[in-house]
Amino acid sequence: MAGWFVYKRKASVCRVCTQYIDNHKLTKNISFKYFSFLSFNMKVEKLLHMAGGAGNSSYAANSKIQEKAILKIKPILDEAVTEVHKTLLPGKMVVADLGCSSGPNTFLVLTQVMKIITKQCQLLELQPPEMQFFLNDLPGNDFNNIFQSLDYFEESVKTEKGSISVPHFVVGLPGSFYKRLFPIQSVHFFHSSYSLMWISQVPEGLESNGDYVPPNKGNIYIGKTSPPLVVKLYQDQFTRDFSLFLKLRFNELVPGGQMVLAFLGRKKKNIYNGELSSLWGLVSESLHSMVHEGIVEEEKLDSFNLPFYAPSMEEAKEVINTQGLFDIIHMQMFESNWDPYDDSDDDFVIDNNQSGANFAMCIRSVLEPIIVSHFGESIVDELFSRFAMNVAKHLLKEKTKLPVLTLCLKKK
Repeated sequence: MAGWFVYKRKASVCRVCTQYIDNHKLTKNISFKYFSFLSFNMKVEKLLHMAGGAGNSSYAANSKIQEKAILKIKPILDEAVTEVHKTLLPGKMVVADLGCSSGPNTFLVLTQVMKIITKQCQLLELQPPEMQFFLNDLPGNDFNNIFQSLDYFEESVKTEKGSISVPHFVVGLPGSFYKRLFPIQSVHFFHSSYSLMWISQVPEGLESNGDYVPPNKGNIYIGKTSPPLVVKLYQDQFTRDFSLFLKLRFNELVPGGQMVLAFLGRKKKNIYNGELSSLWGLVSESLHSMVHEGIVEEEKLDSFNLPFYAPSMEEAKEVINTQGLFDIIHMQMFESNWDPYDDSDDDFVIDNNQSGANFAMCIRSVLEPIIVSHFGESIVDELFSRFAMNVAKHLLKEKTKLPVLTLCLKKK
């Protein structure tokens, strides 16, 4: 695990930075930074989840951006699921949604898949297969919300009046998709939306350099002041994680199985000016203002980096081709407005303050659990109030959008 300490009689060795620090000279400041980094990476699987429940700041109530992405890629999903079924004609079909989260979007994908299979079976005059759905996310996900919503989901299926006639079974599957989740060659189709930009850990090496100054000081992601080292650490971590993800899914998919993946990426070539760098830069700016006012400790900010990376299409393609495990059936990038209620293609926003508030609620539903764990609950309301204002100011100058990378991959 990143940042692990090996204790010897005279010195402590940090494997990350290879610095020998005399036990008697470890300052409170340095040990805080190291152990904060260690603690965070050890808890990523527990902390990295969306805000649970169904309240105003919950993910369930603020996931319209993700819903729009799922609807946008429906034609790709339709084609992939249809081909898998038509080619393999399984009597039992296993489908897994990786990073399912909780809320209405969780069941949206299931409904789409069952409608596709029902239509296909009607056209071919075939008996529909039994379908086993696995809903996967990290253990901290609000699975209780999912289970409590199952009855409502089943009732909604009954009201579809023939458009869904597939016997199906739904189960939850807690665990990281950077680990094996299924027996070998047991899954026919994988879906994942808005999940793969989350890497398995904060890259090793971000907690300090030889002078004990965090190399990414003042940033929570790749920012304009981040040195090339930080960029490389993030890129290398993404390459390792995405490569591992592909290997694991290759083993779990049946021959001819497919995956449809959609996750945040980067359209701009200059990584320092990437769309997600702008977004996380506004969060950093909000935290900085709270540091200047003494609300947040500077050490806390300097020891906080997101386990996140938004790759370019070329970066993702290079990893896929290097692994050589999948054929790329489809690859594209589309853009989504920050404000989930803004459906216009204009290069300006009508009400920047309202758009700022709307987007801040979306980001809060994603970041709140991590923010609370690292900074404490007391700063949350103030942080996202400032973030909403910063977004509003930003949208006056530029209507930045979220690039979504979409892939359809077929097992070779």
